[in-house]
Amino acid sequence: MSEKRKLLRVLDGETIFPPPTWLMRQAGRYLPEYRATRKTAKDFLSLCYNPELAVEVTMQPIRRFGFDAAIMFSDILVIPDALNRNVHFVTGEGPKMDPINPAGIDALKTDNFLNHLTPVLETLKRLRIELPNETTLLGFCGAPWTVATYMIAGHGTPDQAPARLFAYEHEQAFNKLLDILADMSAQYLIAQIDAGADAVQIFDSWAGVLGEKEFEKYAVRPVKRIIDQVRAARPDAKIIAFAKGAGILLQNYRSQVGSDAIGLDWTVPVTFAKELQKQGAVQGNLDPMLMVAGGEALDKGVDRIMAELSDGPLIFNLGHGITPQADPENVTRLLKRIRGYQRG
Repeated sequence: MSEKRKLLRVLDGETIFPPPTWLMRQAGRYLPEYRATRKTAKDFLSLCYNPELAVEVTMQPIRRFGFDAAIMFSDILVIPDALNRNVHFVTGEGPKMDPINPAGIDALKTDNFLNHLTPVLETLKRLRIELPNETTLLGFCGAPWTVATYMIAGHGTPDQAPARLFAYEHEQAFNKLLDILADMSAQYLIAQIDAGADAVQIFDSWAGVLGEKEFEKYAVRPVKRIIDQVRAARPDAKIIAFAKGAGILLQNYRSQVGSDAIGLDWTVPVTFAKELQKQGAVQGNLDPMLMVAGGEALDKGVDRIMAELSDGPLIFNLGHGITPQADPENVTRLLKRIRGYQRG
């Protein structure tokens, strides 16, 4: 590698114009080539655990759009799957698994955890070979709070009430679950870095349902535990932390967890994002619905972020994953707008 990849330079605090760009869920159902590949796999998890197919769907948006980063195709719920929680995906309903209780937490076995995830690590190894040299390769995991919400309810819920209630009623067992998930996630991320990931992202998709004190206990503490362990083993690791919906609680989140960058969802005001950017790189935060709307609305959304944030360390992204309804042509328009933007 003759020059450090752009996204990694931003994670070091450098301002690059135009900013490096990738999209959460950029390999997904909005692409016809993804839908065609998906049909060849028995089910969603089979796709995640098939290195050949996972590499193919990861590469599809890179070939089509030339993003600055590729994120390995997988899912945050491979961790409970590796803990033998009977994870499966139901079409039209999303992920399902056996709900866990305090006795189930005590019975969790972690001995063969990484062995179960060998196919995912193989995907990363192959991607590092296949990707263009300038393209950053991202690995990821789910944050313990978010993964725990699915493990407790057995599925996703609008406000994750089952996990919030469980945390109040079984605090000791809940903290044990978070610690197990944090320790397994740290092992997983270290293995991803060793397999070729340039940087990793921790997704806390349900952080926004937590109150202030609960955010500190269940979102901050476990993510810090992960990052501390990863950095102890791999001091140069680059880490993005994304706490969706955390709002004002993001003010100290970066320093609390120790991440290089923080991801911002689309509800974060650009004025607040500007303040957060003084502490280091930010990633985000275009509304995913603008990828469906396209046209002038998309252009204005891009311009607003570029006007406010492109003079600091920025990774341009959506504020959450691209939706299946998005038109691929709008992605082309997005990238053209970002890369052709003229700062005043």
